[in-house]
Amino acid sequence: MNLAIFFDPLAEELVASASSPTTLAGYVTPFLDAFPDWRSADLALIGLDEWRGSAAGTPVAHGADAVRHHFYRLQKGTGPCRLVDLGNLRPGLTLEDTYQRLREIIAALLEHNTVPLLLGGSHDLDYGQFLAYETLDRPVCFATIDARVDMAEPDSAFPEDSHLRRMLLHEPSFLFNFAQLAHQQYLVAPDVLTALEKLHFETLRVGQIRDDIRQAEPLLRQADFVSFDIAALRWNDAPGYYPANPFGLTNEEAAKLAWYAGCNDQLTSFGLYGYRPDYDTHGLASMVLATMLWYFVEGYYYRRRETDFRGPNFVRYAAGLHGPPDYSPLGDSEQEGPDRIVFYKSQQTDRWWMEVVNMTGSMKRIVPCSYQDYLHAAQGDVPHRWILTQALLG
Repeated sequence: MNLAIFFDPLAEELVASASSPTTLAGYVTPFLDAFPDWRSADLALIGLDEWRGSAAGTPVAHGADAVRHHFYRLQKGTGPCRLVDLGNLRPGLTLEDTYQRLREIIAALLEHNTVPLLLGGSHDLDYGQFLAYETLDRPVCFATIDARVDMAEPDSAFPEDSHLRRMLLHEPSFLFNFAQLAHQQYLVAPDVLTALEKLHFETLRVGQIRDDIRQAEPLLRQADFVSFDIAALRWNDAPGYYPANPFGLTNEEAAKLAWYAGCNDQLTSFGLYGYRPDYDTHGLASMVLATMLWYFVEGYYYRRRETDFRGPNFVRYAAGLHGPPDYSPLGDSEQEGPDRIVFYKSQQTDRWWMEVVNMTGSMKRIVPCSYQDYLHAAQGDVPHRWILTQALLG
């Protein structure tokens, strides 16, 4: 597929002025005169400047380029950094055309195991990101990080306020699970959260993340893709969106969430949306987003490909649901049994997973969890995440 026809090249000074043997600019292959070889890259940066889905209209400046200005001046991390920059996507004749372009481009990148990094534009562009996964022919999971839950009725709202509803109701459905993170309860109608609860989806308020950000890690580890709206950050930390919000994630918390997403072996695309450089007088928000990208890339090269749960790098535990607490590892010769939940702990990263079997025993899924989930089960309490996953399995 010739992806070059969808993109405008970058201005040479955007990368050349930042070029140094130790900065990211020295390692990226950008679209200047020739389109880069994206098939052999690990990561591909895509700039977006599509705002027809937003009530606030199009900013004067190009947000992705403003973030690139800082990103390419950051020092390269410890990984090899096989990164290409495909330039800026040309919007379609209509907003729907742009969604379809994103679908085609991301699907092509996924086919070659290249992770797209989507930067800029209104948050509804994650609908195009979502559509690309329909080509995988398997159930997928995704997570959204946003101060609001964009579930408005499409007929009465702009796409940036209704795109989540469109994804959750998409037919034919290929969605297994969804997680909503960092929303602020006073910005979300109660019936919206009730609807997500009835669908057995997990939510994590910004206050819960503030209390213990580690709660977000299993939710991001289960996602095939993540979309992040900059409006999830408080205005003082990232003054680059409208309308302003005095509360939200700090820049440190946002960087940590980007790191969690990057470390996820399963995650295959990451989107940062909603940045408006017109409000970012001193370039603070663009620097925050550049740093988040840096942490995602660093996390990507920290991946440990932890998929062989029966291999030597994992210890299995069976937590009994009845009787006294059980903290014992499960030997290879022992049977799990219907009254125990099997957990897997990585000896490389100390991360946890648990095995969930549906009521008929016909379906089984191993899902990310926390150490606290294991402790609850060991005390005889069924973890909430286990209940939700079993409901999704049917």
